[in-house]
Amino acid sequence: MKKKRNSKAESIYRNINKNKKINKNIRLNNNDMIEGTLSVTRKGFGFVTPLGETDNSKDVFVPAKSLGGAFDGDLVRISSTDVKRFSGKSEGKVVKIIKRDKIGYVGTFEKVKGYGFVIPENKKIHKDIFVEGKNILNAKNGDKVFVEITSWPENDKNSPEGKITKIIAKRNSHGADIKAMIADAGIPAEFSDIADSEAKHISSKVLKRDMKGRRDLRTERIFTIDGADSKDFDDAVSLKITERGTYLLGVHIADVSHYVRQGSALDKEALERGNSVYLIDQVVPMLPKKLSNGICSLNPGVDRLALSVNMEVDREGNIIDHEIFNSVIHSKARLVYTEVSDLLEGKNASLHKREPEIAKDLMLMGELAGILFRKREKRGSIEFDFDEPNIILDKKGKVSAVEVSERRVANKLIEEFMLLANETVAEHFYWLEEPFIYRVHEKPDLDKIKEVKEYIGTLGLDIKIQNKGIHSAEINNLLNKVKGKAYESVVSTLLLRSMKKAYYDVRCLGHFGLGTQYYCHFTSPIRRYPDLMIHRIIKDIISCDYSVSELKKRYTGSVEEAAALSSASERKAVELEREVNKLKMTEYMADHIGEVFYGVISGVTGYGFFVQLPNTIEGMVRLENLRDDFYEYKSKKISLIGMRTGKTYSLGQEVRVVLTSANVTMREIEFEVI
Repeated sequence: MKKKRNSKAESIYRNINKNKKINKNIRLNNNDMIEGTLSVTRKGFGFVTPLGETDNSKDVFVPAKSLGGAFDGDLVRISSTDVKRFSGKSEGKVVKIIKRDKIGYVGTFEKVKGYGFVIPENKKIHKDIFVEGKNILNAKNGDKVFVEITSWPENDKNSPEGKITKIIAKRNSHGADIKAMIADAGIPAEFSDIADSEAKHISSKVLKRDMKGRRDLRTERIFTIDGADSKDFDDAVSLKITERGTYLLGVHIADVSHYVRQGSALDKEALERGNSVYLIDQVVPMLPKKLSNGICSLNPGVDRLALSVNMEVDREGNIIDHEIFNSVIHSKARLVYTEVSDLLEGKNASLHKREPEIAKDLMLMGELAGILFRKREKRGSIEFDFDEPNIILDKKGKVSAVEVSERRVANKLIEEFMLLANETVAEHFYWLEEPFIYRVHEKPDLDKIKEVKEYIGTLGLDIKIQNKGIHSAEINNLLNKVKGKAYESVVSTLLLRSMKKAYYDVRCLGHFGLGTQYYCHFTSPIRRYPDLMIHRIIKDIISCDYSVSELKKRYTGSVEEAAALSSASERKAVELEREVNKLKMTEYMADHIGEVFYGVISGVTGYGFFVQLPNTIEGMVRLENLRDDFYEYKSKKISLIGMRTGKTYSLGQEVRVVLTSANVTMREIEFEVI
């Protein structure tokens, strides 16, 4: 491998200043010019989405040989032809690069005598970046670096040139691969000096002046329930039975907005991040640790500022009264999901012995959470129950195990209480008609739901579709019908894929998945910017310091910006988490080549099918490796069917496979059926 890299390096080094003129004599079948954003695939070809177009059916296919030196994300002008090549899409050729998407890339440095190369972390970048010796910045072989492009290629034969401006992580240092992926995603891992300075000047303790005008709840039995590894505690809970026999549920959320002022450096950087990013054993926080793990975190045994919601709930789960107010609390305990679940499931009474009064509260909370869940389910809130991975690393950062994350009764309890608080706050402020940020989940695309209906018809199942679409209760009813059946995972997967992505909006458009008209994110201001923005609005309304017109002027523009940026940063974080998990899962499977596994077919395509193992790891069985027959893809049945034998591979089918490949660089796992 080394010799091959050297040979390639020497060839590029000899020709680095040659062939730098664009061929201006491009001739295609017509002169239709289209401008749009180029998306390059891992296989090297790409698609251009025309500017202003949201329908991907209008994308233009661009072969690898026709990229004209353009990279993934670049704004380009293409000349489109009448040729239909890829899934019926028109074929085009890049004739001009209007604007480059990036100024540089993160990658692994590979040193050659006198010069070197950076191999991009992003696998959609198919060119190594040449670096002259004077631009290496003391980087060593295998280091993760950022290379700034100094000369772009003007055709598809040459490679870009660059200079290393930052060493992100030394070779084989703990978490170097994840740090590189964070940097490649454009997520800032460090805070600016001015933001750090602002954080340092914030008191580590709640001051007496901070308590002014707040309801004092420090004697109340309030506590937190989180994961064992959690360090930032956004929310605490309390519960009482009122004199009339109703529940008085208190949800107390960290008052981050008291410390992170609008327009400050901390605020601007929090908006830029949009959210904290959690990646196995690494966290990129939205706020500096002094705030996220310190003064803003509802740690036990210390005073903390909060924004509280008290909700009086009857025995049917209806809110009959609620109140939102500024408070100061003093958490009585830091509980973890496992010990609370053990108590509520009757598996361990140690918590009852240690904290008898809190244990009584928890038993009542379990009762209330059950009522709330049944009410939510009845109204049509969709309850997908997919397994999530828990990737365990050893002290050296190597994957020691991949398991299914536990989601027990305590996790669900806190989830119910936070959902109720979010819904209550959203409805309250909707009727005030003030600027706000809502969490929106639109109805599924009708065509996709019709495809699901057609498929489940073969299973003897049905869903009712109206002209305006489908009700969420209908989907939940279907999920309940298939629970425990062999095809449960198939139907659940199809329904999930028919769903649209949730996002933030200044309009209250409803949340289809939860079956509610009013929903927002209020409960996690330490790690989500929309929650922080909402807190500011709520506090300003509570204080009555601004008139209606002043509030609109103060927030209208900023809520729109926050909603758009936070939706984008959330998508980025989700994609990064997925890629990090794929990397670590592939690393883990690389030590198990040749082993046999049982799994379930989780996806079927025209080029093979995906198999998911019980621990959530997923790999591919390629069509060319099904050697016993010629298989044809049947989209309506979501199956591959043997032309000679009639043998079928369908979604949800159990298969026995052997692991044949685990390509860590490409994050790809391959199986063969046995």
